[in-house]
Amino acid sequence: MIPTPHIELKDKDLIAKTVLMPGDPLRAKFIAETFLTNVVQINGVRNMFGYTGYYNKKKVTVMGSGMGMPSIGIYSYELFKFYDVEKIIRIGSAGAYTKDLNLYDVVLAKDAFSESSYAKTMGVTGRKILAANKSLNNRILKAAEKLNTEVHVHTIHSSDVFYRLNADEYKDIHEKYGAACVEMESFALFANAKALGKKAACLLTISDNLVTHEVTTSQERQEAFTKMMLIALNSI
Repeated sequence: MIPTPHIELKDKDLIAKTVLMPGDPLRAKFIAETFLTNVVQINGVRNMFGYTGYYNKKKVTVMGSGMGMPSIGIYSYELFKFYDVEKIIRIGSAGAYTKDLNLYDVVLAKDAFSESSYAKTMGVTGRKILAANKSLNNRILKAAEKLNTEVHVHTIHSSDVFYRLNADEYKDIHEKYGAACVEMESFALFANAKALGKKAACLLTISDNLVTHEVTTSQERQEAFTKMMLIALNSI
């Protein structure tokens, strides 16, 4: 079923088997322009920038997912199901739930906890914690080791809500589930991968800390998270 409602491409070859998926489409544009060669912009990716190029002679697609589980759920499902994508690595930002994580630290999700009903509604599982793909995570860790870049492996929290009325609720989530940081997409990505027999992983850069109240700017979130980007690219 191509083109799909959200990726209006008739040629599957325009999309690589491995996709790096930042939430921010401008981060996708930055990655393509900074790190890839022979870049082709994928026209017809509705509301998101998509690019396919080469990194160390390996074909890769970079495409924005938008914010939240419904958005990444749509794009990742269409990529997995209809465009024959085998691996998606989310590369995003996260808010730390512990003072032990500093701004710009890189976190690899071993699994994602969520209150979301996404996986249950999909008919995948009623569980509230979904694991990333172990073999893909191992490739990412090996790439980080070669780059001499520290990666923190943790459970993460995928939340449907950015502005919580109870701002301190993160403390209970951190204590009960061991979630070290929060983002808004990975649980749905992991559910889609599980449903379709594909591989998914999530690399995050700490953009703010709910304990220390340190923050980065929107420009920094778009362009300064290069450690995470290079780890993902070198894991392909």
